[in-house]
Amino acid sequence: MISRLIRPFLALTAVASLGLAGCSTAEHMAYAPVKGDAKPHPGVAHAQQYAIHGVDISKWQGDVDFQALKSSGVKFVFMKATEGGDHADERFPINWAGARAAGLHYGAYHFVYWCRPAHEQAAWFKQHIPSDPNAMPPVLDLEWNGESRTCPRKIPAEDARAKIQIMLDELEAHTGKKPIIYTDITFHKDVLEGYFNDYPFWLRSVASDPQEKYVNRRWALWQYTTTGRVPGVVGNIDRNTFYGTREQWAMFTGQRQPAAPKGMEPPPANDTQMLSAIAMAPM
Repeated sequence: MISRLIRPFLALTAVASLGLAGCSTAEHMAYAPVKGDAKPHPGVAHAQQYAIHGVDISKWQGDVDFQALKSSGVKFVFMKATEGGDHADERFPINWAGARAAGLHYGAYHFVYWCRPAHEQAAWFKQHIPSDPNAMPPVLDLEWNGESRTCPRKIPAEDARAKIQIMLDELEAHTGKKPIIYTDITFHKDVLEGYFNDYPFWLRSVASDPQEKYVNRRWALWQYTTTGRVPGVVGNIDRNTFYGTREQWAMFTGQRQPAAPKGMEPPPANDTQMLSAIAMAPM
């Protein structure tokens, strides 16, 4: 996933996009949606072992045919809602309504801008990200903004973690769902390694499996390519997979409740703490 400030630069220079168990490989290959990849790598084939696949989008994908996405086998769509404290993705309301109408699982992400106070960013995304009981948990997109014209610098790791915690808390309070953390290899190493272990992670690893690039990090979602091709979208798109079975996905999205021990209530629908327990990739 990319800041609005650097996307035109990357497009002009043709630089590649920068960021956001149990069955046999043969069985899982049948789960892979009807799609392709402009620049496949070995990890793409491995990612197709998993049962649940989705995409992430922003205004840069233009008009999206969400019915075609769903018909192709896509199960979920995360979409950019906000960035920093003063930018809202202009297609977010259209994308949100379209994904919902098509019957896809849908969720929003906020791209963090490190030169803006955390409380201002929290107030901004609360204005734009709906508190929708049917939506997936919100995502906090954590990357350095090195190509930004206005905020290219890195801040100290402890300062970044303090900002992150404020925004995670605010997102959870606003939506009622424990947020997912999206990140890339560099930011994870600089800031996140060893921290926020009680949150589900969505890892960008577009050249190899995540466990080859991330130290001691379990993952729930894997962004395995930025050059995917899918029906309903013109050009490249980020493709992602969920670590877990169809049954675990149903539990995560609130479609099914696991049997509860006697005297205990089942986990609440869409609770990402449940995701942490049922579907986390090994480190």
